[in-house]
Amino acid sequence: MLANFSVEQSLMKAKSHLRNGEITEAQHLYETILKKFSNNIRAQQGLEAIQKVNQNTVTKCPPQEVVNQLVNLYNQRKMATVIEQTGAVIEQYPEEAILWNILGASKFQTRELEGAVGAYKKSISLNPNNADVYNNLGVALRDCGKFDEAVEAYRKSISLRPDYAEAYNNMGVALKDQNKLEEAIEAYNKSISLKPNYAEAYNNMGITLKDQNKLEEAIEAYNKSISLKPNYAEAYNNMGITLKDQDKLEEAIEAYNKSISLKPNYAEAYNNMGVALKEQNKLEEAIEAYNKSISLKPNYAEAYNNMGVALNKQGDLERAMDFYKKCISLQPVHAKGHFNMGNALRDQLKLDEAIEYYNKSILLKPNYYEAYNNMGVALKDQDKLEEAIEAFKKCISLKPKYAEAFNSLGICFQRQDKLDEAIEAYNACILLKPDYASAYYNSSFIYSLKGDLRKGLELYEWRLKKKDIKVRLPRNHLIWDGIESIKGKKFFVYEEQGLGDVIQFCRYLLLLKKKGAEVTFRVKKKMHSLLKTLDEDIIFVDSDPDQNNINFETPLMSLPYLFKTNINTIPSKNSYLSADHKKVKSWCKRLTKDIFKVGICWQGSKSKIDFGRSFPLTLFKDISKLPNIELISLHKGEGENQIKDIDFELITLGDDFDAGENAFEDTAAIMMNCDLIITSDTATAHLAGTLGRPTWVALKKVPDWRWMLDRTDSPWYPNMRLYRQKDLGDWNHVFKIMKKDLVRLIK
Repeated sequence: MLANFSVEQSLMKAKSHLRNGEITEAQHLYETILKKFSNNIRAQQGLEAIQKVNQNTVTKCPPQEVVNQLVNLYNQRKMATVIEQTGAVIEQYPEEAILWNILGASKFQTRELEGAVGAYKKSISLNPNNADVYNNLGVALRDCGKFDEAVEAYRKSISLRPDYAEAYNNMGVALKDQNKLEEAIEAYNKSISLKPNYAEAYNNMGITLKDQNKLEEAIEAYNKSISLKPNYAEAYNNMGITLKDQDKLEEAIEAYNKSISLKPNYAEAYNNMGVALKEQNKLEEAIEAYNKSISLKPNYAEAYNNMGVALNKQGDLERAMDFYKKCISLQPVHAKGHFNMGNALRDQLKLDEAIEYYNKSILLKPNYYEAYNNMGVALKDQDKLEEAIEAFKKCISLKPKYAEAFNSLGICFQRQDKLDEAIEAYNACILLKPDYASAYYNSSFIYSLKGDLRKGLELYEWRLKKKDIKVRLPRNHLIWDGIESIKGKKFFVYEEQGLGDVIQFCRYLLLLKKKGAEVTFRVKKKMHSLLKTLDEDIIFVDSDPDQNNINFETPLMSLPYLFKTNINTIPSKNSYLSADHKKVKSWCKRLTKDIFKVGICWQGSKSKIDFGRSFPLTLFKDISKLPNIELISLHKGEGENQIKDIDFELITLGDDFDAGENAFEDTAAIMMNCDLIITSDTATAHLAGTLGRPTWVALKKVPDWRWMLDRTDSPWYPNMRLYRQKDLGDWNHVFKIMKKDLVRLIK
């Protein structure tokens, strides 16, 4: 020991041991010093003092007035003074158990938990029959996280005093901390049987019943607690938490307000009220409550975390992340703070960082099933399907009835072309949550992929019931059932989803007209010029008309279902949209080479995760080397920067290409000047299809539902040929086959 400390430090440490009543440790230090320095006077004096204490302690007791003075100081909450004076008295009377109990209680109040535990144990060693000290020891051990030892201390306390209601109550709290909920309830019941007016035990009983999801019984327990102790702010707060779990948000807020009226500086109640307000989508009020909580308790990690959640919900992701970081800095073991930071990073598509935070949250809370689920979602978004499946399965093993994980598992199986397993996962989700719209919606794609459009399109209508619905529902009095006559009626259709969907499904407007309806279509203004070539009688607008001028309405993507479309009744013809003739001629003059012209597009919008439908421009290199072929870029926007890195010839069309206010006007005109279009699954493919141009579409292994499975043609576009990945992610094979077919085509 002397190798690490100077003699002076060792003497000081020995003195500290004496103050804490650690006589043996002090004696060992003095003896160690004397072995090295036999003439050290202070060490000799220390040993002599210990010997005198050991000889005299049996008979020496502190005066009662000294003990009373220490107790009075404790009751006045002067803990530092109590600790200092009790230590001094203990030097004179080290074998007096009551002094060690006072020292333990004072150190507990100053959160010197290990010191408190040591003092209580010393008191017990001097007086093994004091039930109160065992109870106090249990409280300190519980706060140290030593739940088994705490329960053992309470049991010893009760063995000494079988009617000790407080010890039974405290034992219940420690058992609850161990998730031994039934044993905890049993302990509370025993406590209440011994002390029927014990408000705290009823409150603790309520907390444990809530954890058992026995919410009504928990409310009864809180009400009983409050009836016994009407000013019990903590019981009102806990009542609010349980009412919130019952979705009784107004009652919960009322309970929190009552709690705060009784205890105005109650930071936890403000925080909990913020949670309830957030659930009501009253985000400004929630943020105000969190701010109040933080002002009362500046280091309150939970309030920072919840503030982040509210700000995230407001769309202020950057500020939300600042609050998550503050939460984690205050409480590095805050699992939910790490989890929410992961969610925020995933929303920013920073998937590797998100996964890192999910892993941290799981490390802190190994049974954190939501973190496994969300980590699986992030892995799925990276197309790391096997790892994602593993995460979802772990989630389900922890929470077998977690419907969301089954739904996500189904998506992974679907992308792996394990369609039967995907349907099984979606069905398991629906069994657990019969109104879970996303599972029906996702399963719709599988039926449509397999060619069962009737069932697929019916299930696709569940998109209108999804929580994240991005299209307005048709108003009840304007819904068309697909049967009622619409002859002479004003039928309003409005766009949804992407431009490719608008181009593909606008054909159904013609079916409405054929049934005699006066059709109005609300769509982005930039699409009007192209779509007006569909039919001169269809009215195109960019805002909703007065509902008094509407008989029926529907979103565009519901029309295939309303017309009971199946594989044989798809309204299909070689072309139904047209390019502007003047622009066709204008571009013809610019594209003058007498050569086989191939218009190409390689990437769709990446405003969302692409899920593998795009491919790199470099894959066109081998095709570019074929004789008498000219590649023309039809691409505009994201992915255009790839052009500067290629080492083969590609015609680009200048800054004026589709630079006007009307979308696709130049693209359509150029397509009419091309001999072939080769494209990824994007709006370009649908435009080429509607114009009747020869079109080859490169598809990932499990494509979007509209391309179905295992066919080289498309029932939607007679002029189209489909090239599919043989293996997941393998575009080289696709382009190898296209090159062979192109060689045959141009011979």
